[in-house]
Amino acid sequence: MKKSVLKKYAALIVKVGVNIKKNQEVIVQAELDCPEFVEMVVSECYRLGASKVIVEWTHQPISRIHAKNRSLSVMSKVEEWEKAKLQHRVDTLPATIYLLSEDPDGMNGIDQEKYQKAYQNRYKVIKPYKDAIDNKYQWCIAAVPGEKWAKKVFPDLNKTQAKEKLWNAILTSSRVSPDGNDNPIENWKNHNEDLKKRCDYLNSLGIKTLKYFSSNGTNFKVGLIEDALFMGGGEKTLLGNFFNPNIPSEEIFVTPKRGEAEGIVYSTKPLFYRGELIENFWIKFENGKVTETYAEKNGELLKKMTEMDEGAGYLGECALVPFSSPINKSGILFYNTLFDENAVSHLALGEGFANCIKEFDKYTLEECRKKGINESIIHEDFMIGSDDLSIIAHTRDGKTVQIFKNGEWAF
Repeated sequence: MKKSVLKKYAALIVKVGVNIKKNQEVIVQAELDCPEFVEMVVSECYRLGASKVIVEWTHQPISRIHAKNRSLSVMSKVEEWEKAKLQHRVDTLPATIYLLSEDPDGMNGIDQEKYQKAYQNRYKVIKPYKDAIDNKYQWCIAAVPGEKWAKKVFPDLNKTQAKEKLWNAILTSSRVSPDGNDNPIENWKNHNEDLKKRCDYLNSLGIKTLKYFSSNGTNFKVGLIEDALFMGGGEKTLLGNFFNPNIPSEEIFVTPKRGEAEGIVYSTKPLFYRGELIENFWIKFENGKVTETYAEKNGELLKKMTEMDEGAGYLGECALVPFSSPINKSGILFYNTLFDENAVSHLALGEGFANCIKEFDKYTLEECRKKGINESIIHEDFMIGSDDLSIIAHTRDGKTVQIFKNGEWAF
């Protein structure tokens, strides 16, 4: 891939993604797959005025070795130096860039039960730090093509060809032309404007419930919080800093009201969870909570996911994505939730978003929970969009409004 194109992509992530401020610290989390691109990102951060950029390298094969050889107690412990680092982030609110490139099969075969328990134990310690920075800092998740990820997506190509083709797919999905003949920043400005108009319309309706229907068997109803806020594209921190948390992003989303979900939903794409593929599954809800699950592949893993903690069986997000989205039209299964969730409409189990409440800055996090924002250590998106998905909104003033028809926006 041309360096000039990759520099445009790096500039998009830094300027439009995290939108760093003068003298702000930046953290870049990345695998060892694309050090040259990470250099471009770091250089762009400094060019835009970052005071300090810290790169935190990870390597999935080593993470796998740790998972296999460390005891549960060792895996569960949050060291004092880790707490100090977390506190530093609370104090300084650095912009954070997450660059994904992991092998989708890289954690296959690990002890999922041990891994899950360790995660639960660590989260108890990490949670207060997480809550302290929630909605206060800019962050962006983007992707670069790791070699094994590329071969997973394009198994019939050699490593070099697969990586180049995945670069093309990532860039195109992110509104960056691989030939370099466009302005990605202008593209995102226009995209954000379109998403905002749709959000404004949905927020004007005063929606009480959403009903989903599809010929595959999906028949589902979900309730919304009275002052729910639909969001999409860019958003603002509590300090007023605008940023785009996901590149790419095609969704308009809202956090539903905990305890108000009834019916059954069928998946339309596989779900990757902790290095394993969950395929052809359905989930049934009663009184807002998952009561039954089934999957042709890794059904037990799906069940465990919904039982990670008390809130894991409740919904944290309803996201609307037209079936004709650029990612879905590409025909590529990315085996990566950042891309696959932006292909079609989806739901997410687990943690809800406090900023999906109008004027949420006037409330404490606990008050947002009381309004119906779900709390959990997980937030796992799964895709339910189809070419005949219908979504009907029922408003608080008694109106019925078609939101989706045949998988597309009805307005």
